[in-house]
Amino acid sequence: MPIDTPQTQSAASQDDGAAPRHWWILAVIAVAQLMVVLDATIVNIALPSAQRDLGFSDADRQWVVTAYSLAFGSLLLIGGRLADLLGHKIVFLVGATGFAVSSALAGAADSFTLLVCGRALQGVFGAVLAPAALSLLNITFPEGKPRARAFGIFGAIAGAGGAIGLLLGGVLTEHLNWRWTLYVNLVFAVIAVIGGVLLLDKRRHDDTARLDIPGTLLVSAGLFGIVYGLGNADTHGWSSAMTWGFLVLGLVLVAAFGFWQARAANPLLPLRILNDRDRAASFSAILVAASGMFGIFLFLTYYLQVSLKYTPVGTGVAFLPMIAAIVISAQLATNLTVTKVGVRVAVPTGMALAAVGMVWLTNIGLDTSYNTHVLPPLLVIGLGLGHVVPPALGTATAGVGRDDAGAASAATNTMQQIGGSIGTALLNTIATSAVSSYLKGKVPSKSVLAQAQLHSYTTAFWWAAGIFGLGALCTGLLYRSRSHDTAPDAEPVSS
Repeated sequence: MPIDTPQTQSAASQDDGAAPRHWWILAVIAVAQLMVVLDATIVNIALPSAQRDLGFSDADRQWVVTAYSLAFGSLLLIGGRLADLLGHKIVFLVGATGFAVSSALAGAADSFTLLVCGRALQGVFGAVLAPAALSLLNITFPEGKPRARAFGIFGAIAGAGGAIGLLLGGVLTEHLNWRWTLYVNLVFAVIAVIGGVLLLDKRRHDDTARLDIPGTLLVSAGLFGIVYGLGNADTHGWSSAMTWGFLVLGLVLVAAFGFWQARAANPLLPLRILNDRDRAASFSAILVAASGMFGIFLFLTYYLQVSLKYTPVGTGVAFLPMIAAIVISAQLATNLTVTKVGVRVAVPTGMALAAVGMVWLTNIGLDTSYNTHVLPPLLVIGLGLGHVVPPALGTATAGVGRDDAGAASAATNTMQQIGGSIGTALLNTIATSAVSSYLKGKVPSKSVLAQAQLHSYTTAFWWAAGIFGLGALCTGLLYRSRSHDTAPDAEPVSS
């Protein structure tokens, strides 16, 4: 943590208790966080253009999204430990620099394979960068009002990152080309690295920290097996060993990870974090919300651009009402709903609303209007998700001891990324299978192919509705009726 001189301390405002230099550090951390968050969505808008340019199939397109979120989610737990082992500043700088290099690699890709490799490397360095950024906030700002304000700003940027990614992706794709949705990260990274070098002080690493190598290998390989199995079900078939073999292997490895964490001296994820029933419900809610949300972004992007012929910018703008609904709903949930009826009612109700919106979205057609068939269900989905994510995030980190705060935060982010990976892989497999089923016995004319694509989108939306419905049932059963009485007064450690 930077050491403040008396002059610096006296210059600090009396009401926030933090030195001005701290707020510059927050700005640097916020830029890095924005880079990581918006990359989860910015490429979605550019994906149709990239697919035309590089010539990969509908079955393969999921890997451009999944490679990033899978690498990110499966390595977040180890990323948090590296900051303790090597020091927060060096890990932050390595993460930002690596993210920039991997973005340049993906942007310059002349093949689908190179693009996916670049996206996977982005996820690797994002998993290093994100926990270091979150840890730097904790060690930079003193407890109380300064830290609460810092986390509020950090959380707002994290929440807005998805919307910024959609809009920025549209602008860059339309006025430059899809590669600039990746090259733009170099600008963010340069700011983060220069600011980090100038503002962050080197801190001694924790000599007592140890890396749980067996746990790292088990959880990373297990999560990869699950997502890879789901993603290849359309290519190999559900009865193929390449599908169920990877799924079974992944589940076994994840179970082995849980068994090992109960016995490891320095576990990546202390199981005491998962023992709380409300926290388990919140992790489930975050996983389900991410699964459905990533599916919305992927398939609605293709519907708007391919079926309705929207421009990339128009597609990005089309998502903004849903983001606005999420922001407004989140404020209502935090300040009113959870206070009045508790998390046990708020989160399942939000899940149910999202499910209703997804069912409503299945009414789209090749000539339907955005204002009548897309906008209303998007607003309902946004209203639902706003009542799911913030309360679940707050409860997931409530009551966690200081020693476990980093692990709880990493687990929360892992659920988000893995949920997105699984949702994207599963829904894309279902969608491509729906196209094949629709075309059986039909002459593949232009109109028939267009209807087949539309059928794939609506099929994915029906399954997403089922996922949200299952989430409503599970969270309704898992949350305790008194869970809203135990909500934390302190700021959440994750966003």
